[in-house]
Amino acid sequence: MTLFHLFLVAAIQGLTEFLPVSSSGHLALLPTITGGPDQGLAIDVAVHVGTLFAVVAYFWADVKIALAGSLRLMRGRIDTQGAFLALCLIIATIPVVVVGAALKLTGLDEALRSVAVIGWTMLGFGLVLYWADKTGGHDRVAEQWRLKDALSMGLAQALALIPGTSRSGITITAARKLGYDRESSAKLAMLMSIPTIAASGLLLGVDVVQEADWALARDGLVAAIFAFIAALLALTLMMRLLRSVSFTPYVIYRVILGIVLLIYAYS
Repeated sequence: MTLFHLFLVAAIQGLTEFLPVSSSGHLALLPTITGGPDQGLAIDVAVHVGTLFAVVAYFWADVKIALAGSLRLMRGRIDTQGAFLALCLIIATIPVVVVGAALKLTGLDEALRSVAVIGWTMLGFGLVLYWADKTGGHDRVAEQWRLKDALSMGLAQALALIPGTSRSGITITAARKLGYDRESSAKLAMLMSIPTIAASGLLLGVDVVQEADWALARDGLVAAIFAFIAALLALTLMMRLLRSVSFTPYVIYRVILGIVLLIYAYS
């Protein structure tokens, strides 16, 4: 794979993983748009690892709290902020793991990777994000995360297994409708991404090991570094913009792209 293709895949994954515009949808469209080959599982794993390190680095203070809390949680104690945060993250991750495993075992994950599906989800869930952002409250912050809210956001996150939905977009949508302010909604969505991306990368990694295509190791390392840089830049920019800008710009992008894809799919 050429260096430019690696950069393109990594940039798309890194820039779109944490923005509410769907990284999986963009990656699925890449071979259609460029006419090039699919990047393959090894590169998918690599760019996932890159974005995982980016979100961990950005939210390291919260990650440390959750990691410390995980140790107490394993001893059956939920008596600290970290332990409760770790429990919420586990509850929020269960739905996407269960649904993801079911889709993979049935082969439906590949069947959903069509331009028409991505067009409809890009458009539909973009409008749902706009509705939730405009009608959701602003009275709750991330530190007030509740178990029932974690479960609701986790169920919403499972919908992101449909390409074009956007994992961050659908979890932010759920959080905004539950009354969390914009920054808190994005923060919770990003923290939820850590175990989810790790689980996704592990599943893909098993396939890579089974294929034993180690010739891609160097390309994977390069792609991971590119994805890390792109993801960190996108994450930093979005979190800063949310202090003064709503999610409307992302919605406009989703709607326009969705319409273009539907015209292409049905023409």
